[in-house]
Amino acid sequence: MDSANKKRPEFINVRVKRQDAPGKQPYWQLFKIEYEPELNVISVLQRIAALAENVDGKKVAPVSWDCGCLEEVCGSCTMQINGRVRQSCSALVDRLLEDNADELVLEPMSKFPVVRDLIVDRKRLFRGLERVKAWVPVDSYYNMGSGERQLRATQEQNYPLSQCMSCGCCLDACPQYTKIELTQESGETDEQFAARQDREFDQAFVGAHALSQAMLFNNHPTGKALAGERLDALTSPGGVQGCGNAQNCVAVCPKEIPLTTSIARAGRATTIHTIKKWFDR
Repeated sequence: MDSANKKRPEFINVRVKRQDAPGKQPYWQLFKIEYEPELNVISVLQRIAALAENVDGKKVAPVSWDCGCLEEVCGSCTMQINGRVRQSCSALVDRLLEDNADELVLEPMSKFPVVRDLIVDRKRLFRGLERVKAWVPVDSYYNMGSGERQLRATQEQNYPLSQCMSCGCCLDACPQYTKIELTQESGETDEQFAARQDREFDQAFVGAHALSQAMLFNNHPTGKALAGERLDALTSPGGVQGCGNAQNCVAVCPKEIPLTTSIARAGRATTIHTIKKWFDR
């Protein structure tokens, strides 16, 4: 047996920050599972669900978490692991134990309201994409022929930005992206509550993901038709001026998207856009 195998633990301690429902008080539970090589964090949560008891042998409800593709594409399994926000499907236990051999610590993302345990409500994230119209506009679904040709340099600039999976890592690490958690008031309809949420979201910093997607679609042959509207959104409250240039976003992005480059491009584009609007009065 080699030295690496000798260092493998018999058990893995997993400390999970839990919350039974929105607005409830969070609490910690400790679990212990048998060590297996080549586990990821999703596999660990599956073992905990099958065990259904904590380290003291007490039967507990399985930990709730979110996941989809299990190959770092859907973005839904984001959580804080050992104090760092990341994708749990690509977080390998053997590497995590090298940093902290005592235990794994799993927490929900800190900038979104908790639904249950490790599941959060990312509605604000998608509202940010709506604010910047992060899509290519079309007026029909019939064949309109080949589109405008793109230079290779433009394609190479756009491709990294297109890999964004709306995972929220950049937002959770951003000091300017602060948590907004509202509760529905008595007598307030679902539609009224949703409208109030959107108003609150629209006043707060939109986030690096939306800034980057605005730059992606403003550089698209068809998407640029909405360039002015996107730049108007980025100069409104919560736009690009809200970025404090902490650069945490680019440090934690699992796809290594050049987010700070996009933010710099957004700053330049909005400045030119504002000056042009001023002269066009």
